[in-house]
Amino acid sequence: MPFVELQTNLPASQLPGDLLGKLCSETASILSKPVERVNVTIKSDLPMVIGGSQEPCAILTVASLEVVGSAEKNKEHSAKYFKLLTKELKLGTDRILILFHPLERWQIGKNGTVVTFL
Repeated sequence: MPFVELQTNLPASQLPGDLLGKLCSETASILSKPVERVNVTIKSDLPMVIGGSQEPCAILTVASLEVVGSAEKNKEHSAKYFKLLTKELKLGTDRILILFHPLERWQIGKNGTVVTFL
């Protein structure tokens, strides 16, 4: 059950209209999860600084069960996300950061309980 959040200081008007769908389907592919389990949020127009600069930038946060818990896996995931984001956002790799957070089943609430008990 991946949770993906893209934060950027780019205005919403500069984001591709299909970015939400692409980020959802690409996450499913990158993390080998069913698209029905992928959750995506995009926040634009944010005041942001990366490396001391307010130039256009983005931070992608990826949290998921089982698939983001090692450097080896995240190196592969990172390359694929950077390919997508540099293309879609027209940003250099130095203006994008990615945060990976491994989740445990007890950390996700769903249907009045936590995933551990589903």
